Amino acid sequence: MNKNIRTRFAPSPTGSMHIGNLRTALYAFLFARAHQGRFILRIEDTDQERYVDGATQVIYNTLKIAGLTHDEGPDIGGDYGPYIQSERKNIYRKYAEELVQTGAAYYCFCSKETLEQTKTEEGYNRRCRSLSEEEIHQNLVAGKPYVIRQKMPVEGKTTFFDTVFGEITVENNLLDDQILLKSDGFPTYNFANVVDDHLMQITHVMRGSEYLSSNPKYLLLYQALGWNTPEWIHLPLILGKNADGTVSKLSKRQGATGFQELIEEGYLPEAIVNYIALLGWSPKNDREIFSLPELIESFTIQGINKSPAIFDYQKLDWINSQHIQQLTAGQFAALAFPYSQTAGTFLENHWNNLAGLLQSRLHRLTQIPEMIAFLYELKPYDPELFVHPKNKSTKESSLQWINAILDLLQPLEDWTAETLKDMLSRFSEAHNLKFGQLMWPLRIAVSGLAVTPGGGIEIMAMIGKEETFRRLIYAKRLLN
Repeated sequence: MNKNIRTRFAPSPTGSMHIGNLRTALYAFLFARAHQGRFILRIEDTDQERYVDGATQVIYNTLKIAGLTHDEGPDIGGDYGPYIQSERKNIYRKYAEELVQTGAAYYCFCSKETLEQTKTEEGYNRRCRSLSEEEIHQNLVAGKPYVIRQKMPVEGKTTFFDTVFGEITVENNLLDDQILLKSDGFPTYNFANVVDDHLMQITHVMRGSEYLSSNPKYLLLYQALGWNTPEWIHLPLILGKNADGTVSKLSKRQGATGFQELIEEGYLPEAIVNYIALLGWSPKNDREIFSLPELIESFTIQGINKSPAIFDYQKLDWINSQHIQQLTAGQFAALAFPYSQTAGTFLENHWNNLAGLLQSRLHRLTQIPEMIAFLYELKPYDPELFVHPKNKSTKESSLQWINAILDLLQPLEDWTAETLKDMLSRFSEAHNLKFGQLMWPLRIAVSGLAVTPGGGIEIMAMIGKEETFRRLIYAKRLLN
């Protein structure tokens, strides 16, 4: 095990945490923890136009809820700070100027208008690359705004190795002279990444495969600065399913794509983390349900796939249901209670029993209000629901048994599930009825639904005697 392994997560504070960003953080975290290395959080806020106030706190909160604890970062410090890029401006300028001095970069004084007028298919036409020393000096003395650009080779090829995608070669004439330092003194994303990853001694860089095309630029920067390169690990794209069955890059039109949004839709944080881990990584066996410690134990870079991953909400539903079922009864009852939207005290008195009925039936916590709405209010329903051939239930037989149940239960004072079950069991035996033949019309009468959490007896116990009789009488009128 290599205790010198250092990975990082370097998000931009531009809003909520997207699934793709969280997966990058997760893989970097898992790899570091699996090798007793260190996981670093760095905030990349150099794009001030996209900065969203409060987004840094969102990053902290998301990582905390997901269980991805970092060893160094803006909030806890470390030996390689500052960990917020806007606080490192002087560092970037130092290395950008060094690249100019060595001939690996140059000052570009082109205005936006000039750039627009002279732009070619390849991008910038490199007009400032050939400025004389005198022209450069005059522009600097005059205070003319400038950026610093990387001087890319115009001939030959650049080859780099990625752990997932293997050896990749790019023609140098396809690489534009990218900006390293902007006119406001802030570095570009690409340049800041290279400088920070080197100075923070990052050994393994994980990022989305959309950055593969930029990697030759990173390599050339490392070479120009005389630095060793980290190990690059580019992650497969995450695609989403469209309504017509096709797939495309995951977007909000296909469903929630942010960590907080998924939580608001009723998914457990540990289930989201479990599912995201499987979006681009395959464990050695067919196992699909993992806790975070189990992911740390199982995760390997060799398990990362090249092929794009498909975000499947049905699969997420199933994984979430498995994590819900792994909760203790007490944990689930406490977690689920706020979703019950209680309108009185009767649910509070019966909540533990109801929670026990719900736990094995849920895919998402947000299903709870709809699943228990019938307890508060009986909606009009179709009397055809009483017809059930398997239980030999007809509308006529249902009316018969509802009348009998009304007479049977009228004198009952000990209105509990146990007493109700005992009386109805003895009644069905006395009339040579299978219990299901009695229970089907009872369930329909007290719920108006064919599928409910719990059967008729549990429902009757929760809604009480008065409401039960009101619903049985309604069913009787419906069937007459």
